[in-house]
Amino acid sequence: MFAMLPLLCHKTAMATLSNGIQCGTAAGSSLMAPPFWLAMPFIGLLLMIATGPLFFADFWHKHYPKVAILLATFVMAYYCIVLENKIKPIEAAVEYIQFMALITALYIATGGIAIKVHARATPLANMILLFIGALFANLIGTTGASMLFIRPYLDLNKDRIKVYHVVFFIFIVSNIGGALTPIGDPPLFLGFLKGVPFEWTLIHNSLPWLVALLMLLSIFYFFERSNKVVLDGKAYQGSISMAGGKNIIWLVIIIGAVFLDPTIFSWLPTIDYHGHPISFVRELMMLTVATLAYYTTNKQVLLSNGFSFAPLNEVCLIFIGIFGTMIPALELIGRFAASEMGKPLITPTTLYWGTGFFSSVLDNAPTYLNFVAASMAAQGASVQMVANVQAYATGGIYPDSVIRLSAIALASVFFGAMTYIGNGPNFMVKAIAEQAGITMPSFGHYMVRFSLPILLPLLFMIWIFFFAS
Repeated sequence: MFAMLPLLCHKTAMATLSNGIQCGTAAGSSLMAPPFWLAMPFIGLLLMIATGPLFFADFWHKHYPKVAILLATFVMAYYCIVLENKIKPIEAAVEYIQFMALITALYIATGGIAIKVHARATPLANMILLFIGALFANLIGTTGASMLFIRPYLDLNKDRIKVYHVVFFIFIVSNIGGALTPIGDPPLFLGFLKGVPFEWTLIHNSLPWLVALLMLLSIFYFFERSNKVVLDGKAYQGSISMAGGKNIIWLVIIIGAVFLDPTIFSWLPTIDYHGHPISFVRELMMLTVATLAYYTTNKQVLLSNGFSFAPLNEVCLIFIGIFGTMIPALELIGRFAASEMGKPLITPTTLYWGTGFFSSVLDNAPTYLNFVAASMAAQGASVQMVANVQAYATGGIYPDSVIRLSAIALASVFFGAMTYIGNGPNFMVKAIAEQAGITMPSFGHYMVRFSLPILLPLLFMIWIFFFAS
């Protein structure tokens, strides 16, 4: 779908629970599979998100919370009552709480930091800022980087802002930028928890990351060169200043709290859930820090950032529907990928495009785990065994395992930019831009105008360069 870390916490504790391969194991084999039609509420919600603001805007803006909650409630009730499966709905609820805790904490902490770029809004200045944002995405996650840089980026271009400025920000900072470290995006962090070495992403993703980034910046320059630079006669220092620097401390604490997971620290107090430890210590710490950050932040900084809770509220309500309705879609994908019929279809190409497609419309973290589990199972390995995952990542035993894992990792991160819901910060950036008075394209318009004609050919080139052969 840290963007991060963003969804890092959104999935950390539930990584082992959401694993699609589990559906075919003893842990889940006794549970009935959902009917295919149960994926229709998710498809319907996607269609309404895509068409509502365009064709029935008044109804959608007034009633989208009711629609999202109603559809999620229907799916979860069907699981509990008809399928007699309370595990999946509880998993989704826990994941949603974890997701919103991180999003909320990062949004509030970064809202108290005001970065000012003292430079003219030239194509070069924008390209440098986007590149810096991409680098920071690997240090504080794509959600953290997006929230930190979107406001100074919009302020820098306030006299010549166009929709493409925000779209390329989503492409570069909110998604593709975070492919170099496990901190950068939730699926990569889950791979690290499973046994993929921390440096693996930097070693194997660096070249595709750089190629994708340079291609996107080149296309961005093509748009920028026709956008007239405003000459106001002012002298610019070409520097960056920051107010609200103490919020950096809160931000560091939030990032550190991401690692407070019982799979890493066994001493954390947990609730045993079907053999898997779940702890909400991390979420409690994040929400506590968010509260402290809000009440200790200089209100003038919040005012200068145009800070409000409206974008956070919109994300909170929309993602109730997404998390609730995507349960059967993810389970059906996991069951097929782990089946005897699905295994022969597993190649670097199908892993890349399959992971990419579902990461565009579902959440990329469980999608990553589903495809890694299926890829390993097809070669007689288990994602549940750390030693297997380490051997798979190094490629010493299993043929083509490194390129398979790389295809899954890159696709889960890169394809998150294909839709607004592909990654957590996408919707946040869109909401902040709209709050700043920018008329952003609808869900479908975003795809038709930008992601399909611009991003998809770039992703195709990445496939040609690194995975097609």
